[in-house]
Amino acid sequence: MKDLFSRFSEIIRGLNPDELEHPERVELLALDRDQIGGRNVKLVYAPFDHVNLEAKVVIVGITPGRQQASNALKAAKRGLDRGLSADAASAEAKVFASFSGPMRTNLIAMMDSVGIAEFLGVQSCTSLWGEQAKLVHFTSAIRYPVFVDGKDWSGSNPTAFRLASMRKWLSDYTGEELRVLSRALIIPLGPKVAEMLEFLAPEGLVPRERIIAGLPHPSGANAERIAYFLGRKPKDRLSPKTNAEALDTARESIVARVSAIS
Repeated sequence: MKDLFSRFSEIIRGLNPDELEHPERVELLALDRDQIGGRNVKLVYAPFDHVNLEAKVVIVGITPGRQQASNALKAAKRGLDRGLSADAASAEAKVFASFSGPMRTNLIAMMDSVGIAEFLGVQSCTSLWGEQAKLVHFTSAIRYPVFVDGKDWSGSNPTAFRLASMRKWLSDYTGEELRVLSRALIIPLGPKVAEMLEFLAPEGLVPRERIIAGLPHPSGANAERIAYFLGRKPKDRLSPKTNAEALDTARESIVARVSAIS
């Protein structure tokens, strides 16, 4: 399992404030490049290496964005400047930068509603960002930040499977990471992430039965679907863009799967 923090720790120590804000511009952080349809795709290092081997649940996003990468780099630099070991600074940076703000609030509510807190033996998944942090591991389908023409990659244009390099990043980094967490529940955030995890299953890197797919993405832009999923908005008040039946089916499937594993 690849851990690049030691390779980049001295570079992180030397980053200036502008470089910490815009890691996509820092050539010393570049890990790989590709091009498709005239678009430039770049994989950039940020400290998301740490793997919590005690985790009972793994939360998988698409890829860290610029703000998340910036937060992780700043936290790692602070840790290194305080004299933390590479392992401790890497771990602190990853937890600090993972799923902050309203997205975290939505994610906690949905996880609690489908039985994840009960599976973990905690009162609420809120504790995963506090005293029960040892129970959770945060990662991304593409572990390190991906930028397309200098902007955050959203999972499309290009899709992950159109580039051999991105498929390799998926298998070599996240696939190997998840292989050592095979007894944890794996929660993909959104259908694109679920598809990428399914790609890893035939390679023996992810056990398909542990993939708990179907939660609405916790982004604030997904507010109506989240509200319905949580029972906060009735079906007769939904806009045409929200498919209530699909959400009902997903919820029933997730609850059943979590209960069966428990």
